[in-house]
Amino acid sequence: MDNTEEIWRLVDARKDAFEGLSDRIWGMPELQYAEKRSVAEHIKELEREGFRITRELAGIPTAVMGEAGEGGPVIAVLGEYDALPGLSQEAGVAEHRPLPGAGAGHGCGHNLLGSASLLAAAALKDWLARNKVEGRVRYYGCPAEEGGAAKAFMVRAGAFADVDIAITWHPSAFCEVADALSLANTRIDFSFTGRASHAAAAPHLGRSALDAVELMNVGVNYMREHMPSDARIHYAVLDTGGIAPNVVQATAKVRYLIRARELPELTRLIGRVKKIAEGAALMTETKVEAKVISGVSNLLANAPLEQAMFECWQRLGPPAFDENDRAFARKIQDTLSDEDIATAYRRVGVPKGGAPLCDAVVPMGTRRTPMVGSTDVGDVSWVVPTVQAHCATYAIGTPGHSWQLTAQGKTPAAKKGMVHVAKIMAATGVQALTDPALIARAKADLAARTKDHPYVCPIPADIGPPLDMAAD
Repeated sequence: MDNTEEIWRLVDARKDAFEGLSDRIWGMPELQYAEKRSVAEHIKELEREGFRITRELAGIPTAVMGEAGEGGPVIAVLGEYDALPGLSQEAGVAEHRPLPGAGAGHGCGHNLLGSASLLAAAALKDWLARNKVEGRVRYYGCPAEEGGAAKAFMVRAGAFADVDIAITWHPSAFCEVADALSLANTRIDFSFTGRASHAAAAPHLGRSALDAVELMNVGVNYMREHMPSDARIHYAVLDTGGIAPNVVQATAKVRYLIRARELPELTRLIGRVKKIAEGAALMTETKVEAKVISGVSNLLANAPLEQAMFECWQRLGPPAFDENDRAFARKIQDTLSDEDIATAYRRVGVPKGGAPLCDAVVPMGTRRTPMVGSTDVGDVSWVVPTVQAHCATYAIGTPGHSWQLTAQGKTPAAKKGMVHVAKIMAATGVQALTDPALIARAKADLAARTKDHPYVCPIPADIGPPLDMAAD
């Protein structure tokens, strides 16, 4: 039995426990930095597996790291477990049916993400012990990927300083080595302060902070014509200053999410948005304060690790979905538009097919239509050679951050994909542990990519993790 088949067998041997972990996390959706029950469940599995555990990693209450093995290279496997607001949904039902309660849901599949990563780490732990190989495997339980940038804070704190390679994945409609395409971003709160007054009797005495927010939004909207086409800017008004229209609003707050392909362009855009905020304050005779909430870097590719992972995909192939899996996926597709499904195929650069679930591995180097978001995995990729898999866990065309995705989070198909990608990650880790030259090539690749632009954390040094972010 070669190393690859052995590690796959070790994954299969413990899959039931981690499928159960995934179901439990699905049933307790918690928002960024509030994942207390979710991290506790991951810690229980780390304890059961015998990992050496570091709680509150980087000073973040819901971050954890488990390590096993001795000496040798350090292989990190990254997991996540935060949910999203407003995406509550009954499991296994192909119609919009929110559950009673707070309304959060795993509409990005992070219940699967953390569970598969911990499964891969556990299998690697046993492989190291059985084969008496020097090396360490670490599971990093990372909270707050959905806007909280926890990994960026963890990188800044040195949590990955001695890691040799990092491996992760994300639920998807397709099976592939993920393209390193993401946007750097930052979240900034702009708080305006004016002067309250009676809106009818003494309007001339008031200075409206809400007017300043509205003018800022208008200014940024005009700026959209004059920024790179792959940049993105979004906003949400957090505080309108009250509900009484007969009072001039003395305070108002708007949160901006600014994205760009690379960090230098992001820095330029931030400067322009701040000037617009200052202009809005000048026009309304108010004051403005800008506070950075979080920020993440763009992903860096790593060609040696991507090739190594693709070789694992070629050997393992896609998950073996059955007709029951495909039947439910078709029901989900019935809730989608033709454009939803066509967009999914364009995103990975393969011709549109008729199967509701992925039945092949997407070749590397396909000509795709980039439609990219942001991830704090990007910050890890600037300091550690990093590779990411995508694995099919839901129907082709399912939009990310949707009730349809939440509905599929506990299906047999989702669990098959979860276990399958654990094998891909674990096998990639074995390749690194048995081939020192692979790690050397991966580090050289990273050094070449960062030679002219060394990593600079996008979050100011005096800004700590926004632990109360979920309460905003």
